[in-house]
Amino acid sequence: MEKIIAVVVTYNRQKLLAECITALRNQTRRIDKILVINNGSNDNTEYWLKHQPDLEVFTQKNIGSGGGFNTGIKLAYEKNYDWIWLMDDDGYPKEDALTNLLEGVEDKICLRNCAVINKEDRKSFVWKTGNYADIDQVKEPIIKNFAHPFNGTLLHKELVKKVGLPKKELFIWGDETEYYHRIISKHKIPFYTKTNSIHYHPASAYSYKKDWDYSSNWKMYFYVRNRFHILKTRFSNKPLTAFCMYIAFLVSFTGVILLFQKSNRFKKVRFILWPVKDAFTNNCDVTPALILQKLSSGRKNDLTRFFHPSFKDLKSPATFQTANPAIRNLKSA
Repeated sequence: MEKIIAVVVTYNRQKLLAECITALRNQTRRIDKILVINNGSNDNTEYWLKHQPDLEVFTQKNIGSGGGFNTGIKLAYEKNYDWIWLMDDDGYPKEDALTNLLEGVEDKICLRNCAVINKEDRKSFVWKTGNYADIDQVKEPIIKNFAHPFNGTLLHKELVKKVGLPKKELFIWGDETEYYHRIISKHKIPFYTKTNSIHYHPASAYSYKKDWDYSSNWKMYFYVRNRFHILKTRFSNKPLTAFCMYIAFLVSFTGVILLFQKSNRFKKVRFILWPVKDAFTNNCDVTPALILQKLSSGRKNDLTRFFHPSFKDLKSPATFQTANPAIRNLKSA
C-alpha cells in the first residue's frame, strides 16, 4: 500500500492546529505520518506539540507559508512518501476526505484538491469553484480545472519530482499561486476538485477595498511584489504578456487605493513602488521586520530613485527568467 503523509504548516494558532490534527487522526483512510512544520510559533504551539508523540514536528524560524510548505514537501519527498497531503492550520478535513480524494482517478501526475467549504455554514464554497455557490448544487464527482492550494491538496511524489518545491523566498501571499501555476500552466498537469472530499476552512473575509492600516500591513508588500513572480510563471513562454499584465494590475490596484482607501491614500501608492522595484529586480531578501521599519519611518519614496534602476534592469533577460523546475538536489524551482 502506498504511504501517505499529511503536511500541516502552523504559526501561532495552537487551538486551530489541534482541531486540524484531530481531524487528520480521525480519517477513515489512515495517514501514515502527520508532519507539522512549526514556523517559529511563540504562543502555546511548541509546548502543545511536545505532548503529541504521534506527530513528527519540524520547527524553524518564521519564513512564511512559502518557507513552511517548501520545508514540508521537501522532507516528505526525501522520506519517500508516495502521497503528500497539504493544508494550513486554520482548516481541517472531513473524516472521509482522504478516502474520497484517493478514489476515482488513476493518473498520479495530477493535482487533486478537496472541495474547500466554509466551516461555519458547512455548505458554501470559500472561493470560486466552477459556477457553484454551495456544495449542495454540485452533482458531478469532480470539478475540472479548479483547485485551491494549499487547502486539502494532494500531490504524488512524481509530481514533486517533476515540478519542484514552492518558492520559499515568496514568503506569503502568492507562494501557493506561483506553485499552482507552475503545475498547471508551465507543466500542463491536470487539476481538479473532488466534490465528495470536503475540507472545512474559514470564510475569506479580506477585501482590498476595505481600508487597511498603513503602518502595520506588511503583507501588502508581498501581495504587490509576488504578483509579478506569479505572472512570470503563468506566462513562462510569453514574458511580454507577463510584464503587460503586471502593469495592468498596478494601474488597477492604484485605482483601488485612490478610490476606496479612506486613509493615507498617497502614502500607500508611494509605498507600492518599493515592491514593484523589487519585483523587477528579483530582490527577495526583504523581511516583514524591514517592511514594518520602513512603514513606521514614514519616509517618502522618490519616483526616480525607484523606477530608473527598475526599468534599466528590464533590459536584462534575467528579469524574466523562470527557475529550473527540476527536483535535482530538491532545490526550490
